[in-house]
Amino acid sequence: MSITVNEAGRLGGNKVKEKYGSEFYSEIGTVGGNTVAATRGTQFYSKIGKMGGAKVRDERGPEFYKAIGKKGGDAVKAKYGLEYYSEIGSKGGKHSK
Repeated sequence: MSITVNEAGRLGGNKVKEKYGSEFYSEIGTVGGNTVAATRGTQFYSKIGKMGGAKVRDERGPEFYKAIGKKGGDAVKAKYGLEYYSEIGSKGGKHSK
Protein backbone atom coordinates (compact mmCIF):
# COMPACT_ATOMS: atom_id res chain seq x y z
CA MET A 1 0.00 0.00 0.00
CA SER A 2 1.37 3.40 -0.92
CA ILE A 3 0.31 6.75 0.41
CA THR A 4 0.23 10.14 -1.23
CA VAL A 5 2.64 12.93 -0.41
CA ASN A 6 -0.29 14.79 1.16
CA GLU A 7 -1.11 11.84 3.44
CA ALA A 8 2.55 11.40 4.40
CA GLY A 9 2.78 15.09 5.29
CA ARG A 10 -0.33 14.89 7.43
CA LEU A 11 1.00 11.81 9.27
CA GLY A 12 4.33 13.51 9.89
CA GLY A 13 2.64 16.70 11.03
CA ASN A 14 0.46 14.80 13.47
CA LYS A 15 3.52 13.01 14.90
CA VAL A 16 5.27 16.34 15.45
CA LYS A 17 2.13 17.78 17.05
CA GLU A 18 1.90 14.77 19.41
CA LYS A 19 5.56 15.12 20.38
CA TYR A 20 5.91 18.92 20.72
CA GLY A 21 2.34 20.25 20.94
CA SER A 22 0.45 22.49 18.52
CA GLU A 23 2.16 25.64 19.90
CA PHE A 24 5.38 24.37 18.31
CA TYR A 25 4.12 25.37 14.86
CA SER A 26 3.45 28.92 16.01
CA GLU A 27 6.91 29.16 17.54
CA ILE A 28 8.76 27.89 14.48
CA GLY A 29 6.62 30.07 12.23
CA THR A 30 7.61 33.12 14.25
CA VAL A 31 11.29 32.16 14.09
CA GLY A 32 11.04 31.65 10.34
CA GLY A 33 9.19 34.92 9.83
CA ASN A 34 11.74 36.83 11.87
CA THR A 35 14.58 35.24 9.90
CA VAL A 36 13.01 36.24 6.59
CA ALA A 37 12.40 39.78 7.87
CA ALA A 38 16.03 40.02 9.04
CA THR A 39 17.47 38.79 5.75
CA ARG A 40 15.05 40.29 3.22
CA GLY A 41 13.59 43.20 5.17
CA THR A 42 10.04 43.73 6.33
CA GLN A 43 9.07 45.24 2.95
CA PHE A 44 9.40 41.72 1.52
CA TYR A 45 6.07 40.78 3.13
CA SER A 46 4.39 43.83 1.65
CA LYS A 47 5.76 43.00 -1.79
CA ILE A 48 4.67 39.35 -1.82
CA GLY A 49 1.29 40.30 -0.34
CA LYS A 50 0.66 42.74 -3.19
CA MET A 51 1.78 40.16 -5.74
CA GLY A 52 -0.59 37.58 -4.26
CA GLY A 53 -3.43 40.07 -4.07
CA ALA A 54 -2.94 41.09 -7.69
CA LYS A 55 -2.93 37.46 -8.79
CA VAL A 56 -6.16 36.70 -6.92
CA ARG A 57 -7.75 39.88 -8.31
CA ASP A 58 -6.78 38.90 -11.86
CA GLU A 59 -7.97 35.30 -11.46
CA ARG A 60 -11.18 35.84 -9.47
CA GLY A 61 -12.19 39.43 -10.12
CA PRO A 62 -13.51 42.11 -7.78
CA GLU A 63 -16.68 40.16 -6.95
CA PHE A 64 -14.52 37.70 -5.01
CA TYR A 65 -13.41 40.43 -2.61
CA LYS A 66 -16.99 41.62 -2.24
CA ALA A 67 -18.12 38.09 -1.34
CA ILE A 68 -15.37 37.42 1.20
CA GLY A 69 -15.84 40.88 2.73
CA LYS A 70 -19.53 40.16 3.21
CA LYS A 71 -18.76 36.76 4.74
CA GLY A 72 -16.32 38.33 7.17
CA GLY A 73 -18.69 41.14 8.06
CA ASP A 74 -21.54 38.71 8.65
CA ALA A 75 -19.30 36.54 10.86
CA VAL A 76 -18.23 39.55 12.96
CA LYS A 77 -21.84 40.72 13.26
CA ALA A 78 -22.96 37.24 14.37
CA LYS A 79 -20.16 36.99 16.93
CA TYR A 80 -20.15 40.51 18.41
CA GLY A 81 -23.47 42.08 17.40
CA LEU A 82 -24.23 45.35 15.63
CA GLU A 83 -23.10 47.46 18.60
CA TYR A 84 -19.54 46.31 17.96
CA TYR A 85 -19.36 48.39 14.79
CA SER A 86 -20.37 51.52 16.71
CA GLU A 87 -17.68 50.83 19.30
CA ILE A 88 -14.87 50.33 16.81
CA GLY A 89 -16.08 53.25 14.71
CA SER A 90 -15.93 55.54 17.75
CA LYS A 91 -12.45 54.29 18.61
CA GLY A 92 -11.28 54.84 15.05
CA GLY A 93 -12.75 58.34 14.99
CA LYS A 94 -10.90 59.26 18.17
CA HIS A 95 -7.57 58.08 16.76
CA SER A 96 -7.93 59.92 13.46
CA LYS A 97 -8.11 63.37 15.07
